[in-house]
Amino acid sequence: MRLWLWPVSALVLSAAPPLSKGFEHFYNLEYEQSIGVFEAERRANPSSAAAHNHLAQAILYREMFNAGALESELVSGNNPFLARAKIVPPEAEQKRFDDAIATAIECSKARLARNPNDPDGLYTLGVAHGLRANYNFLIRKQWRESLREFTQSRKLHNQVVKLKPTFIDAHMVEGAHDYIVGSLPFTWKLLGFLAGFHGDKDAGLRTVERVAREGEQNRVEAMVLLAVAYRRERHAEKAVPLLQSLIAQFPRNYLFPLDLVQMYGDLGKKEEALGVLAAMKSAPPAKVQYSRGNLLFWYRDYRAALADLDKSSAAPESIGLNTIVNSWLRKGQCHDMLNERNLAKSAYSKAVSLAPDSDAARESRRYLDSPYRRK
Repeated sequence: MRLWLWPVSALVLSAAPPLSKGFEHFYNLEYEQSIGVFEAERRANPSSAAAHNHLAQAILYREMFNAGALESELVSGNNPFLARAKIVPPEAEQKRFDDAIATAIECSKARLARNPNDPDGLYTLGVAHGLRANYNFLIRKQWRESLREFTQSRKLHNQVVKLKPTFIDAHMVEGAHDYIVGSLPFTWKLLGFLAGFHGDKDAGLRTVERVAREGEQNRVEAMVLLAVAYRRERHAEKAVPLLQSLIAQFPRNYLFPLDLVQMYGDLGKKEEALGVLAAMKSAPPAKVQYSRGNLLFWYRDYRAALADLDKSSAAPESIGLNTIVNSWLRKGQCHDMLNERNLAKSAYSKAVSLAPDSDAARESRRYLDSPYRRK
């Protein structure tokens, strides 16, 4: 799922048979349906911390999906989340999330009051803190609070691992935390050091790889995080088989094949990438058109790229603001490479007007003054 690196880290799902329908909806991007299933679970099991965590997680991901924050171009740079604007969900949904997390923490602590070394109580408490870290980081942009919550999540899951060494899934937060803290700029690493953790990208990836191989509850999340991390680390060839497996498991999730297109593009496999796009059925057509136009742009087929980008930019309601702004940026770059300067400037101006604070708008402003040129 085009994630962001931070949120994946604390995503700890239990795919027990009674909940399989909810998770099937979740991984297929059908968030309203998954929320309905998890709400029913919560009502049926009010003392279950896991039930409240499941609901909170689905709410979080729905907001990220609606804002276009699950798209992999947002994680292909160094630290794009540090510059991305806040997501502002309806106040009622923010309260719904907060209430679910608060109840999950309350239920976990009630269990730990009876047995402070209960692995399940520590585990669900760690999940709740991790999900709140994700929400604070991605929705509220509260960096320090998020890091504190995430560190608390790791400490709790480290306790679980000590109490129950065979619980492979409990290593997920450890691995993701090591990778993320190891990927942060120096000032953020310093905060991680002060919290007691230095971060180690390579060790973190090895841990997540183990969860992907041997885990049960978190295997899917480990695969998703690895696919994202491999692209960041310029190992697209390792991401391809992971994405192919995810596509087979969750055929209605169109983000996985769009990610696969980018991986093939990174590997220089143009025909394979085009083949994936041609076979896609569930994605909004404008998303497919943007992805194909973007791919053709990188292969310097500017006129063909414009044919797709023109179509995608004409359907803003179906592709979201993030993609529509990037579409106008790419159109401007194509026109510049075709020496159509007036059309290029018009496209850049459109990108700036649609989302003035976005990365694409900032890049477009540069090309308004000086034409885009490929290196």
